[in-house]
Amino acid sequence: MRSFPSYVIILLASLLIATGTNFFLVPYKILDGGIIGIALIINYISGTKIGLCIMLCSLPIFLLAWFRQREIFYNSILGLLASSLLIELLFPLQYYFLYYIELGSISSAIIGGFLMGTGLGLMLRFKASTGGTDLLARFIQRYIPLNVGLIIFLTDFLIIGAGGILISKETFFHSILTIIAGGVATGLCTLEE
Repeated sequence: MRSFPSYVIILLASLLIATGTNFFLVPYKILDGGIIGIALIINYISGTKIGLCIMLCSLPIFLLAWFRQREIFYNSILGLLASSLLIELLFPLQYYFLYYIELGSISSAIIGGFLMGTGLGLMLRFKASTGGTDLLARFIQRYIPLNVGLIIFLTDFLIIGAGGILISKETFFHSILTIIAGGVATGLCTLEE
């Protein structure tokens, strides 16, 4: 059973992920890696809600967790639901943020990636996740002794590479900056003591 502080950390981490997504990536059509990156690609192409896409795309990974390790499933469900819901709740505030804070696309890519990576790293530190490729990375880490942040960086790079055919070279470059910043932040948050 989780303690109250761990619930607070998971909600704070979800807020960081939602803030990075809505205020820094979406306005410039920048991609992130993982399930959120896939959800962003779907959103940019079809306009489908990002939070809904995240939940639907995470379903196969959650099924794997349900059958392989229920503890990870239970630890991750709150992160998935909170981050998806907060992404949808903060989306309407995007206009106000952009009205008052003017950043370029490069700054937004780096700050957004760092916020999202920190949120993800905090979740992983407290044995939770958003249920995306970070959950998959935890499975992989059991068999391959690599830092979770590095595994996530590699899967993110693959997803952005696949999304590269749908976006411009400039957006692709910004997306690379996002996953580098996110990978660094996640790696720092998940360093072993």
